[in-house]
Amino acid sequence: MAAIASVKRRYGIVGRSPVLENALNTALRVAPTDLSILITGESGVGKEVFSRIIHDNSPRKHEKFIAINCGAIPEGTINSELFGHVKGAFTNATGDRKGYFETYDGGTIFLDEIGEMPLDTQTYLLRVLESGEFIRVGSSTTQRTDVRIVAATNRRLNERIASGKFREDLYYRLATVAIELPNLRERPEDIYLLFRYFANNFAEQQGFEPIQIDDEARWLLENYHWPGNIRELKNVTEQLSILAEKRELTAVDLLTMMPKLRDRNLPAITRQNGNGGAGDGMQEREILYKVLFDMKSDLNDLKGLIFELIRSNDLRVPDMQKVRSLQLPATYPAAAEEIDRRAGGDEVPEGEHHPIIVDSSMQRAYDRSEIVEEDLSLANAERELIRKALKKHNSRRKEAAGELGISERTLYRKIKEYEISE
Repeated sequence: MAAIASVKRRYGIVGRSPVLENALNTALRVAPTDLSILITGESGVGKEVFSRIIHDNSPRKHEKFIAINCGAIPEGTINSELFGHVKGAFTNATGDRKGYFETYDGGTIFLDEIGEMPLDTQTYLLRVLESGEFIRVGSSTTQRTDVRIVAATNRRLNERIASGKFREDLYYRLATVAIELPNLRERPEDIYLLFRYFANNFAEQQGFEPIQIDDEARWLLENYHWPGNIRELKNVTEQLSILAEKRELTAVDLLTMMPKLRDRNLPAITRQNGNGGAGDGMQEREILYKVLFDMKSDLNDLKGLIFELIRSNDLRVPDMQKVRSLQLPATYPAAAEEIDRRAGGDEVPEGEHHPIIVDSSMQRAYDRSEIVEEDLSLANAERELIRKALKKHNSRRKEAAGELGISERTLYRKIKEYEISE
């Protein structure tokens, strides 16, 4: 724990969520080795920071380090950039040039967005990983290098492999150790800590008082889905710091300046569109509508139960006009006729009241009415969606998470939170 706390201070990592600390612990454990490492995670979660942590805590820490974005280098020049070229290898090759694998011999190369690397370059990289050998573009002479490879991607490499865009053997060579970085919505307990960190830092740089937020505004931040992760939160914090006319902000202030914060992070059922691809997930509003429709149905059943009790037990109701004003379900015509009769002035004589007797058919309606209060909670709707998805996929969490449109880690956390038995 002391080592993790030291790393957090050194690299400005803010958070105390278990998933973050597990990733940091894995990075520190593999750093002293020479194993290749694959870091996965969405854009903006801090993959390059982790690559620096691994390099700085390895025996190569006094050697050079470089971060290369494979997606930013044109396909026609990436081989030359990585492995170098000789004079005349291609147009404008007016002399020999060393590539990164030669220049950074003995150090660490961080290959970001490895999923965007062209297939022929993947072949060259595989050879480096297997034997430490490479050949400059246009040369026939084999050279050797001793570099450590740390790769990263925000793409699903399994899908790239299935579509023939990424070599399976290279994937297994890179992923000797895999570190998955959690996205920000899987770390809700860290969002406010990060907001305060960014707000204080920015205020110190600009020379003004840092902004603060109330509990409702904090709730908005913690329930926004943050597609850009930490990078987006930093940008939002700095924008609010500049645009806010006051230093203490409410939820209304945040929504006025950042309407996108209305979006919430709830699990959703993924539907299939006409092309067979994944359609839009069921959003919070759709879940709420479904709950409200179920409530309406249950309330209608409850009203029908009351009308049936009035009719079958010959009960006296003081103000029949109020009862009649309720919209009776069509399934209770006899009760409706009785209400009309009593509303017309016919009263039940004194002494003719009878106890309420609930028969088996009415008991079923009564049982249904009891679930009205339970369905008022969106959490119950969320719990029920998760149960159905797990049941449909025979408790296979990966498939259930895919159908719900959430990550497997989020599904695992929701299962624990709602104490769902599988």
